[in-house]
Amino acid sequence: PQLILQAFLQRVVNGGGRIEREYGLGRGRTDLLILWPRGGGPAPDTETDRFVIECKVAHKGLDRTIDEGVVQTAAYMDRCAARTGHLVVFDRRADRSWDEKIFRRDVDRDGRTITVWGL
Repeated sequence: PQLILQAFLQRVVNGGGRIEREYGLGRGRTDLLILWPRGGGPAPDTETDRFVIECKVAHKGLDRTIDEGVVQTAAYMDRCAARTGHLVVFDRRADRSWDEKIFRRDVDRDGRTITVWGL
């Protein structure tokens, strides 16, 4: 699922940003890190916005996967000074309807908002 998401996002960032995959952040690695130059100039000549995207498959139950993923995403945001974080949770269980699998919600973690996407 991560590679499909990366392929989709690559089309978006081709306009000036770039995607780093498995970006090392100390002892951990975020699945995807989008680097986008602020002000339209080429990176690294301008300040860069960072967007952390962490991907999870709901193996341990949806709520537990989200809880653990939000903690991990917030830690990665701290390590790379990202202002924006997203957690994408893939629910591959066949007994769930699409209405149950697809959602968007904002979770507050230490005063920052992490957007959780269900797919």
